[in-house]
Amino acid sequence: MNTLIKHINRDERWSTFGSLNLEERAVTWSIAYTFVFYLVGALYLVAPVVGWAMIVVLIGRWAMGNSSTKQSARWIIYCWLVCALMLELTLVIGHIDFNLGLGKIIKSTIGWAKGWALLSVFIVVGFSLNIRYQTVCRAACVVGLVALMLTPLLILAYVVGLPDHLYVSPLKVLGGAGDEFFTVILYEIDPGNGAPRWRFFAPWAPAVGLVANIYFLCAWFEKEAKWRVIGLLGNALMIVMAASRMGMIVMLLVPLAVWGLSRLARPWLMVSAALTLLLLVMFFDPISHALLTLLDDIKGARADSTRVRAALGNIAVYRWQSEAYWFGHGVVESGSHLVEFMPIGSHHNWYGLLFVKGMVGFLSFLIPFTLTTCVLLVKAQYQVSARLALGMCLIIGFFSLSENIEALAYMTWPAWLIIGIGLRSAIRDIDTYQNNLLGQFRLLSEQHKHATVLSA
Repeated sequence: MNTLIKHINRDERWSTFGSLNLEERAVTWSIAYTFVFYLVGALYLVAPVVGWAMIVVLIGRWAMGNSSTKQSARWIIYCWLVCALMLELTLVIGHIDFNLGLGKIIKSTIGWAKGWALLSVFIVVGFSLNIRYQTVCRAACVVGLVALMLTPLLILAYVVGLPDHLYVSPLKVLGGAGDEFFTVILYEIDPGNGAPRWRFFAPWAPAVGLVANIYFLCAWFEKEAKWRVIGLLGNALMIVMAASRMGMIVMLLVPLAVWGLSRLARPWLMVSAALTLLLLVMFFDPISHALLTLLDDIKGARADSTRVRAALGNIAVYRWQSEAYWFGHGVVESGSHLVEFMPIGSHHNWYGLLFVKGMVGFLSFLIPFTLTTCVLLVKAQYQVSARLALGMCLIIGFFSLSENIEALAYMTWPAWLIIGIGLRSAIRDIDTYQNNLLGQFRLLSEQHKHATVLSA
């Protein structure tokens, strides 16, 4: 415990990086003080303030002629800007189609600025501002440190029978979202099996699995061993205590997937992949049967939740096809008793897009997200920051099947920031391992480009 307490010292946290610039301080402090913001009910407000403030800073620098050098992946950034605008357009058309009124359009537009638009905002910020991904990784480890220190207290609160819900922050009046985004709780009881679950700083327990996986992968890329261990343990503990089925699966799969997908150009991996594929084909039946059995067991662990999610998805798809194919309904709607009054369009990012934004909104997010993942897959062969960013795309892709990505933008924003960082070309992030031929080629290319600029 004394070792953990020592790392609370601010100088100890950031001494490795030297002097942090303005944007790095804003990002690292916003992440590192996550639990503090949660306790005062400000966590829902921090991300929009930081994101849009950085856009103002970026515009100011552009106006003064201090813009960054041209990047080959800038077209992806334009795709994300178009994505944000198209999602706002579908929102307005959906509201007009269903006569929701001007007041509702204004309110939903504010929600768009704190949700879908915020994803593009942080991609632009990560791409355009000088933020090192290593500082984000260290901040994620600080969150893991705080989780390790708080966990005994949270368990003790359940054991001694303290009240589960403590209070709803008065800052709710500034947020406009539901009470769950501003409620501070110690623990909750799963109605399905009566077991305790811990939300930590999230509005619902499964959301912890998403955010903690983002920070868990960041900890994998932490360079300093002691911080890496702290970050991995703390964030893994949050995933387990949240009892998130998707969270535990992603925690095991994504680091391995990132490792493999970032080495596709290496001959030994190609040979290994070919042999593995041959074995999968030869033993397809027993392997597929085992996987299907495992999947059924996972679904059966919380059968009521699985049933509600399936029903919500079916209703969302049916009503999208029959009522609002192109531009959606504009807003989520409360469900019936069949789905325990859960909002239609929640619990699944893609069904939610279809129901609320229609096919136009669905494609407006799918296209840039898919293109970004493909670009990062290529860059991951030689650039370390792109590997971390690719992992963020995989995590978000998995969780998009069980969570509403827009609703959790205020907590997942570090992932979108890292995606922006991974999209830019940075010579300091190139993998210099001698057997990585693409990395060596890219390094020579960047050095030649730099020499050309100096000679000019």
